[in-house]
Amino acid sequence: MILVWIKFAICAGLILFSGKRVAKYGDIIAEKTGLGGLWIGVVLVAIATSLPEIFTGIGSVVFVDAPDLTVGNLFGANTYNLFNIALLDFLNKGGPLLSAVSPGQLLTAGLSLVVLLIACAGIFLSLKLPQLSIINISLYSFLILAAYLVSVRIIFRFENSQQKELKEKGNNETVFKYDGISLKKAVIYYCIFACLIAVAGIWLAYIGGELAQILGMGKNFIGNIFLGLATTLPEITVSIAALRLGAKEMAVANMLGSNLFNMAIIFINDLFYRKAPIFLAISQQNIFTGFTVALMTIVIFAGLILKPRKKTRLGLSSYALWLVVIFIIGAYVSFILGIR
Repeated sequence: MILVWIKFAICAGLILFSGKRVAKYGDIIAEKTGLGGLWIGVVLVAIATSLPEIFTGIGSVVFVDAPDLTVGNLFGANTYNLFNIALLDFLNKGGPLLSAVSPGQLLTAGLSLVVLLIACAGIFLSLKLPQLSIINISLYSFLILAAYLVSVRIIFRFENSQQKELKEKGNNETVFKYDGISLKKAVIYYCIFACLIAVAGIWLAYIGGELAQILGMGKNFIGNIFLGLATTLPEITVSIAALRLGAKEMAVANMLGSNLFNMAIIFINDLFYRKAPIFLAISQQNIFTGFTVALMTIVIFAGLILKPRKKTRLGLSSYALWLVVIFIIGAYVSFILGIR
């Protein structure tokens, strides 16, 4: 029992160490190629910090044969990402965090909700309707991938228009500058640390399977809580670092962008899971976690639209308090469902 937790801690530490560096060199690559702040956070940094989810998923379906573990991980990671926005709000000096970011974050939150709802609909309908698949990949997985690609295109066009406006106003300010590091060096280091995350991600899938067996709990609960926490360590590490440097836009965009990309990982998992379309092997209990993510995303919507001016006496904005409450209730219900 103790040995499993030690392995879990070592694996989480490796993900934390490598994830921070992958995001850093990904940021350098983005800057060298001239991409904007919102695009960096939503796409490049979000994908970089989501590498644990990708490789934990591949490890779960290929080596451990536990598709429910990987989908539970993805949904659980999304709840942690939104909970982490509450943590960032607490760490943010001055006013509420969401009141200091651009309207582009609202666009990303909305698009992430669309992809999430497609995934939840796929889980619900998989047992109600005949399963449609192409080369053993569920139609729902293709819809998720298409929605993600369209979302990325929309965000790219929005960011381009924002950058043009900033250039016309002469207010195009770059947050990070890495004059001493070449693009070639950044790519090499990015690949090295990405490989470390790949190894840790596959190892984490085995550890998750062991935890589920030892604790006698469902694999979707283990994925939601334990693997969700471990695989979101890179996101929160990078976002806290960005917040300390004053890059609030990137800090929030990384979280929302990761939620958007995490759902697209379901397609990758379905591609590697060859026994059947993956939606036929996913527990219906994941719908509840998806519902929790949806509620927390709606709270983010409210924070971005209403833009509160002050925090509460607890040092959190009103929307951050709701994020914490919903997260705790969701985790408790997932625990109850997991032990049944």
